[in-house]
Amino acid sequence: MSRVHDALRRAAQENPQPEKPPTRAPKVAPPPPPSEEPAPGVDTAPDVSPVLAASAPEPAPVVAPPEPEAAQPEYRQNALVEAIADLERLEDVIRAAPFIPFDPLPEALLINPAKPRATPAEEFRSLRTRLNHLQTVQPLHSLVVTSPSPAEGKSFTAMNLAVAQAQLAEKRVLLADFDFRRPTIDKTFRISGQAGITDYLQGRARIGEIINRVADSNLYLMTAGGPAANPLELLNLKECRALLDALRNHFDWVIIDTPPLLFAADANLLSTMADSSLLVVRIGSTTFDAVSRAMQSLCENNVLGVVVNGARRGELYSKYTYYHDYYYSENNGDENEQVGAQDAVTVQR
Repeated sequence: MSRVHDALRRAAQENPQPEKPPTRAPKVAPPPPPSEEPAPGVDTAPDVSPVLAASAPEPAPVVAPPEPEAAQPEYRQNALVEAIADLERLEDVIRAAPFIPFDPLPEALLINPAKPRATPAEEFRSLRTRLNHLQTVQPLHSLVVTSPSPAEGKSFTAMNLAVAQAQLAEKRVLLADFDFRRPTIDKTFRISGQAGITDYLQGRARIGEIINRVADSNLYLMTAGGPAANPLELLNLKECRALLDALRNHFDWVIIDTPPLLFAADANLLSTMADSSLLVVRIGSTTFDAVSRAMQSLCENNVLGVVVNGARRGELYSKYTYYHDYYYSENNGDENEQVGAQDAVTVQR
């Protein structure tokens, strides 16, 4: 037996049995690290495997939906409806406009009907003739009168041109003060405190309360009205455009006094609502650069020309002596007397 045992032991040593691998504990995936909260307002994209990312189509760019047009408050819509309804009776309002006396401030230097041959009167009549001729070849009923800078005579020109136009029997003329920042027409005609354009646009006055007739003439006035904290916003109202459209349909000329071009955007905006514009410059004050910038500001808003203000009679007629002799032969006053305005209108077509 010992021999058999020894033989088996030797055989086992020569052919050992393969050992079983030790049993290992199953791997447990570690828990994912805690995700950090994204900062507010930061977009996070989902994780995508490299294979899926390569095969997935590129996402389309995110386009914000168009903002809906802001609806006007109900009270604004009601005000617009009331204003348009008010304008439908404009012709009756004009016929029933209250009379005010023609009693302008002396320092305003307005044309005096009692002195028709005075120098400024003749100049404005000449300007009137040019404008009325243009009116026969194109639809001109509303005219913005402005200047590059303050104190260049735009209000002086607008008022005198309106007075000159109203002297024609067949012309119905409205002088409207749209210079809400520094109005002058109410002071010049001594009617301060009356309701005006700003009151109408804000719904505080009806159209019949803001139109006055000067004496028994063809001249009508529309003053600026009460102070406006937001002049440009008032001019952007639909009521403003509707008002100007209605006025041009009921008057032969609507002459609009505005703020200076280079100091406010009012005149530029109004020129887009009017048929034409007139630029007033002053000799010795207005620079060439200011004129260029003003013309660029008006762009193509039908600028009819330029009125030169503040010329001396000697300067004004140095090349036109015959013109002076013809009209002023009886007036041998000082040759340095200041002329209110020279007709220097040139059609820019």
